Amino acid sequence: MTTNTHNGRWSHRLGRGAGRAWRGYLRREQRVAGWLVTRGVPAGAATAVLWIVKLAVLGMLLYTVSWLVLLLAFAVVAEWLARNADEDDEKQPELRDGHSGVGLYDKDDWRIDMGDPDEP
Repeated sequence: MTTNTHNGRWSHRLGRGAGRAWRGYLRREQRVAGWLVTRGVPAGAATAVLWIVKLAVLGMLLYTVSWLVLLLAFAVVAEWLARNADEDDEKQPELRDGHSGVGLYDKDDWRIDMGDPDEP
């Protein structure tokens, strides 16, 4: 019987790396809690301080992400408006000197105003 381990897949490596990072974070957190207790802070207060720090970091991350999402939404709306504004400008007739003299021409170079083509 052969055992096929897929250690080479990037998802497995990413998961192992995330697990190692999480365990390292927990070890450091326990170290900080122990350091606070040795400095005379009660164990419950040390736990509360660590939770307050975690919640503050989470709040800052959510605040930053909310501004980034708002910026992305403005960029998408601006791009949509710019794309739709260009289509409206192309359909407008313009006054110019064309093959039938000066007059209003559409986008296909057809004169659309009533005028004598032999007039200068």
